[in-house]
Amino acid sequence: MITIPYLTALSTYFSYGLLFAFGQFRDFFRKIFDWWHASNLQGYAPICLGLEDFYIRRLYLRIQDCFGRPISSAPDAWFDVVERYSNDNNKTLKRTDKINKCLNLGSYNYLGFAASDEYCTPRVINSLNRFSASTCSTRVDGGTTTVHKELEECVANFVGKPAAIVFGMGYVTNSAILPVLIGKGGLIISDSLNHNSIVNGARGSGATIRVFQHNTPSHLEKVLREQIAEGQPRTHRPWKKIIVVVEGIYSMEGELCKLPEIVAICKKYKAYVYLDEAHSIGAVGKSGRGVCELLGVDTADVDIMMGTFTKSFGSCGGYIAGSKELIQYLKYTCPAHLYATSISPPAAQQIISAIKVILGEDGSSRGAQKLARIRKNSNFFRSELQKMGFEVLGDNDSPVMPIMLYNPAKIPAFSRECLKQNVAVVTVAFPATPLLLARARICLSASHTKEDLLKALEVISQVGDLVGIKYFPAEPKKQQQQQQQKQGKGTIKLE
Repeated sequence: MITIPYLTALSTYFSYGLLFAFGQFRDFFRKIFDWWHASNLQGYAPICLGLEDFYIRRLYLRIQDCFGRPISSAPDAWFDVVERYSNDNNKTLKRTDKINKCLNLGSYNYLGFAASDEYCTPRVINSLNRFSASTCSTRVDGGTTTVHKELEECVANFVGKPAAIVFGMGYVTNSAILPVLIGKGGLIISDSLNHNSIVNGARGSGATIRVFQHNTPSHLEKVLREQIAEGQPRTHRPWKKIIVVVEGIYSMEGELCKLPEIVAICKKYKAYVYLDEAHSIGAVGKSGRGVCELLGVDTADVDIMMGTFTKSFGSCGGYIAGSKELIQYLKYTCPAHLYATSISPPAAQQIISAIKVILGEDGSSRGAQKLARIRKNSNFFRSELQKMGFEVLGDNDSPVMPIMLYNPAKIPAFSRECLKQNVAVVTVAFPATPLLLARARICLSASHTKEDLLKALEVISQVGDLVGIKYFPAEPKKQQQQQQQKQGKGTIKLE
């Protein structure tokens, strides 16, 4: 639960109120002006209409230079950002020939596999030469190669499940699977901050949807008890099945799921557990196997394990892992398997190679070093930001660190000022977050060095002072040292 300081909330409401008021004022005169001109719609209703259109025109377009910045290199610790300019108040953006090398704090490259790798890259190139860039077919036609079969076996063994099925897109993995697993007469109980892919998948299933307070097992149990007691709407018959959907690491909060408590409640009430590990698989746990390993949960207690390859593995696509019967059923019924083009063979080979590095099957200890580095980087960076006075969300060991901005004027200010000092950050606002909870989302990588982190902290601290987002008093250095000595940790050393 995010508690907004009173004055911050008041100023944020006031800022949005001004923006909406002036936007509506301009739209009013725009309608009067357009009334004098002949309409070219010829009886058609406007295709863009409503609050979303108003938000895009009057708020988003003003700061769209902060989003969708084109890059011209691999998303490594540093990458090349193409400079853009606008001659029409940000309605359109034009590229220049100038390229700035920036510190990358926005990509999901948690283990550093997105750039060239001494083990993965040669094998990916070989698979490209052997299988081409695409199968040009669905899995059930001519789109299943030996690489796909090897990948599914590799993923199942990695996450600790009997079988797995892979898809070419992570978003579709959720949105296409949920309607296959459950339908009318079923109940989906979803965390209030679950990803949009889960929301759309649940809505498309036709099942009844109930929401429980974010990461609150006690409220989940209350919802389960009420729904089991009431049964289906109108008929009050027992539910055909109940699925509880949670995420391993919540992508906009950086929080770890309270999985042990949630699993215990689901076992008590005989509800299935659907775990989305898009941001946790490969990034947390002693051997990178996700939140089940990190929190000591037996994977046999999680019925459906979902994850993506776009973060820790430096590739694309997603997977579902579960029992052999479940995976076989999905292969017969899931539209993402039956009708969508299969995952690219080079992308599949990248995942296989990355998993082998993580497990040390490449003959080196680089995988263990990467896991140790991302954990140290994340915990060090988070603690330093908090000491500076920033409001940082999330838990220790999570590589996702949201810095709260709140005020709409601070969204572009923070992003642009960081970019001026060659630090690329991602700012997130409505509709990806609630209107009042805008933030900058920092994503760290194992490829970041100590010098990279220190530079990022220096720039973020300077920009934080400039735009006024240090909502808590910074800890004096003497107090920091005393606290570290008291804890027996001393200074944190990064390899």
